Amino acid sequence: MDARVSYQASPAWLRASIAVLPVISASLLGQWATYPNIASWYAGLVKPSFNPPNWLFAPVWTTLYILMAYAVWRVLKRHGGAQERRVALASFFLQLALNALWSWLFFGLHSPFAGLLNIVPQLLIILVTIAMFRRIDLLAAWCLVPLAAWVGFAVLLNVEIWRLNG
Repeated sequence: MDARVSYQASPAWLRASIAVLPVISASLLGQWATYPNIASWYAGLVKPSFNPPNWLFAPVWTTLYILMAYAVWRVLKRHGGAQERRVALASFFLQLALNALWSWLFFGLHSPFAGLLNIVPQLLIILVTIAMFRRIDLLAAWCLVPLAAWVGFAVLLNVEIWRLNG
């Protein structure tokens, strides 16, 4: 397909695949680094009083990933502004890659500091993506606000875990 052809002219299955498959991939990549380390390494860390219980992370992230895929799907089906949409989607996929990488840095390398080096720019890119999505589709932007809030909380949690265990 010619890169100049708009996404909304693509078949619905292709737009859905572009929206869903990268999000599922990021989720699985993150899980592969996270789950083997929860009961061993992570359990032994000193955590702040506001650390959520482990069972809360899966439903929160499932919800956030669903909202992310839906936001991308909405942006893909909008008419007009192909260049603006490409830049916004590039920003989205960059934050998604950082999202998956965080698990490998924090859990895989057992390094809250490496996680911190990732999560701060990740949050900034999420905020940029929200601003870009807002120009294309307001609901798509709002779908990413819970992600920004959760990752903002995760920054504080990451800082405290690093501080308490450094």
